[in-house]
Amino acid sequence: MNTNSSKLLVIDDEPIVRESIVAYLEDSGFAIAQAENGEEGIQVFKEEHPDLVICDLRMPKLDGLGVLKTIRGISPNTPVIVVSGAGVMSDVVTALRLGASDYLIKPIGDLEVLEHSINRSLINAQLLQDNQRYRENLEEAIQTLRNSLAELQADQKAGRQVQLKMLPQSPFATTDYVFAHHINPSLYLSGDFADYFPLGEHRFVFYLADVSGHGASSAFVTVLLKHMTMLFVEECEKQGRSEQASPAELLDYLNQGLISADLDKHVTMFCGILDTQCHQLTYSYGGHFPFPLFATPDTEYYLEGHGLPVGLFDDATYANTVMDLPMQFSLTIFSDGIIEVLPQERLKDKEAYLLSIISEGASTVGAIVQALGLDKMQDAPDDIALLVLARNMS
Repeated sequence: MNTNSSKLLVIDDEPIVRESIVAYLEDSGFAIAQAENGEEGIQVFKEEHPDLVICDLRMPKLDGLGVLKTIRGISPNTPVIVVSGAGVMSDVVTALRLGASDYLIKPIGDLEVLEHSINRSLINAQLLQDNQRYRENLEEAIQTLRNSLAELQADQKAGRQVQLKMLPQSPFATTDYVFAHHINPSLYLSGDFADYFPLGEHRFVFYLADVSGHGASSAFVTVLLKHMTMLFVEECEKQGRSEQASPAELLDYLNQGLISADLDKHVTMFCGILDTQCHQLTYSYGGHFPFPLFATPDTEYYLEGHGLPVGLFDDATYANTVMDLPMQFSLTIFSDGIIEVLPQERLKDKEAYLLSIISEGASTVGAIVQALGLDKMQDAPDDIALLVLARNMS
């Protein structure tokens, strides 16, 4: 937020004090309205709709507490900084209880302190507004999706069509990179989901998600994930942060959103951001297993990592890992449903078998599906999802 483009209202009955504050803030680039008493201040507030108010507490006609109460009634989210003379700290405490964003003691010897308080209050007000808008959008989406859940349960076929329409194009090529996916639902609706989409001019977000449970309720959460990731992208673009956003930030965003939704569902996820300009991959784990397989013409290995499931712990944190990408590689991500259908008994042997499939040249979704027999599999005990990112690999 460019705070110095904001409009401020200064209310003070002492002309010298008021004019010095106004002169300083105008020099700092703020647009200033002013009033010499509380009643005039309320009138100017209604006419000018300032972004922030600076108000003296001791004034004739209508004191600062009265101004604060009135402004709170008109515009509860407008920050108000109160200015108090020595000896009226009880009024300051009352003002803070009424919702004042900050207070300063007269005389204000350094007006940079006031400017710092203004900028901090404006930023906090913007954050509160963004959070409120996010909650409103999320609550609206959740209510819409809750209404849709009954329809999904009543008409599984229609629900499956909705879910298929949410999936991205497969394969999808950008410069010399290719994304592709495959999903085998254990029921008609899947709790596994894959997605990839642009973020800025040369970055692409991709993730594979495995929702806890099966059927319509888990499929419902995949719809919510799709909606929340689009909200994340929209907020990044509005804030001019598309080039700085990270997978860990997205996982944290989704974690808080799912916890707020209170759906009693959590998700394991692997999330990455591909930068096609500097040829880097940044990735983060949200409790995902098995580990993704990274292969080049010379080697293949698991990308190990750690991170808590998404939507389960309010204080969960997520870490980013950055790696440079070679001219030829494939990154293959499975949901944990694949582990249950492999013939080997021990987990170590199952992981070795998956690695051997990749090392023998299966670097595309089609080749992997055929090698594992996923195209012929019926009645799998769990959903199975597969996402592949490849560069110059046949």
